Amino acid sequence: MKLIILDKCTVTKGDVDLSPLERFGEVEYYDLLTKEEIKKVLNGADAVVCNKAKIDREIIESSTLKFIGVFATGYNNIDIEAATENGIAVCNVPGYSTDSVAQLTVSLLLELAGNASAYARSVAAGDWKRSKQFSYFFAPITEIKGKTLGIYGLGTIGQAVAKVALAFGMKVIAYSRTPKNIDGIAEVDKETVFKESDFLSFHCPLNADSALAVNAETLAMMKPTAFLINTARGGIVDEVALAEALENEKIAGAALDVLTEEPMSETCPLFGAKNCIITPHIAWAAYETRVRLIDLVAKNLAAFANGTPINKVN
Repeated sequence: MKLIILDKCTVTKGDVDLSPLERFGEVEYYDLLTKEEIKKVLNGADAVVCNKAKIDREIIESSTLKFIGVFATGYNNIDIEAATENGIAVCNVPGYSTDSVAQLTVSLLLELAGNASAYARSVAAGDWKRSKQFSYFFAPITEIKGKTLGIYGLGTIGQAVAKVALAFGMKVIAYSRTPKNIDGIAEVDKETVFKESDFLSFHCPLNADSALAVNAETLAMMKPTAFLINTARGGIVDEVALAEALENEKIAGAALDVLTEEPMSETCPLFGAKNCIITPHIAWAAYETRVRLIDLVAKNLAAFANGTPINKVN
């Protein structure tokens, strides 16, 4: 099998061993490539694994691929219809990042509630040295116990976040397309999850149901004291509407690990937005998570090589 690995730089900076991928034949590694470069390197290849490189119909139909793998759970960068029409198996890696994404989600929730980084910056700027009192509190600090966490998308990550929130003494409500019936979680409709949440966190795939779920209309339903967290996909949020809601204090703040366009564009409406924390799509990127990811991608390749593909999405 001739295997092409794209986007290598997005899964390792030399800290994660990629040798498990080298058991299946000839392997070539590439970092970020243009569309034309991808078409060229896939010439004669049997399999490709990528992270966010777009594998569209034109690339698929000009290739000899039999397998497309992703270093991810989401696969919206792959033209699934074209791959299926051409008899190509597309395999993702479900569940590998649950703990890492849940960890960052809770970290962002706590930052929104406690403003720890704002206080740390204040101390670093010398404000505490100049203070005449032992404690000062210029930024709001909110207890999360008793507050309502709304979860939009109650899959494995949403459930992991809910478990931590319940341990903090939060009330958890959730919107899920399919009923889950989990103790401690009240399942509600979309409107209710927007209206009743003190913190609203998104853990759903980007699809027709979730695209632009956060928009001017749904933001207007939220409490002015509420916070929004998105560690799922950028396309879930209408960024112009969110920037306007933050500027006019229609909600209290937001924390986002994902954007509609990544890397962030020069014209991103959320750059510098009021009370908005943005991290560069790192929720999945814990060292242990990336090691697990490589192992699971290798298992996908092994299963495909044995004629019994697993984690097929088409």
